[in-house]
Amino acid sequence: MQECMRPHVLDNFALISGQVNTVLKILRNEKTPPLRNRILLPLVLSPDRDDDLVKLTENRVHAFNHEIVPDYLRTKPDPDVEAREQQFLLKSHSIPIDIAQKQITAITKIVNNILDTVKANRDAWENDSGQRASATQTSSLADTSALICAITIGKGLKPTTGSPKGQPTNPQPPPQQPTRPASGGKVPSGIKTNIKSAASMHPYAR
Repeated sequence: MQECMRPHVLDNFALISGQVNTVLKILRNEKTPPLRNRILLPLVLSPDRDDDLVKLTENRVHAFNHEIVPDYLRTKPDPDVEAREQQFLLKSHSIPIDIAQKQITAITKIVNNILDTVKANRDAWENDSGQRASATQTSSLADTSALICAITIGKGLKPTTGSPKGQPTNPQPPPQQPTRPASGGKVPSGIKTNIKSAASMHPYAR
């Protein structure tokens, strides 16, 4: 079986190799225009995600759908952008050459001054940052941690449980004096009773 397949595989390999050589010969010909001048036309549009397209475009395009194709295959700018560009071109062509050169020189001078200012300030900022980094530390990490713990969880703010010397730890309240009875030797009662006879309470009493 393998011996029967060998001639078929070799024939296909020879065919593919010949086609590749033909394509390379056509591309290397001087009369063949470069591929960047060719127009790319989509054959199939799909809203589904295409992993090969994502990898090819460095994660910029996820699907070749009807929304993306007009933007990525555009050969001319939008009509509004093109109209504004034409206005700018006409305005630039209407300015005399000497005036345009003066404007270019003035703009170049302004840009150079801005660049010099930015570079000088950048050097000053780098020097200031280096000095701040090399300055001695004026704070303590332990004190900062203790302060944060005191503010957040109240650590170190509660007093100690020990009592000062010379004072009892659990002072007892003084004993209460018994109340003296009233005159007569009897303790007055705070409850008053009102006892009535049964006859007066009976509804049919005469």
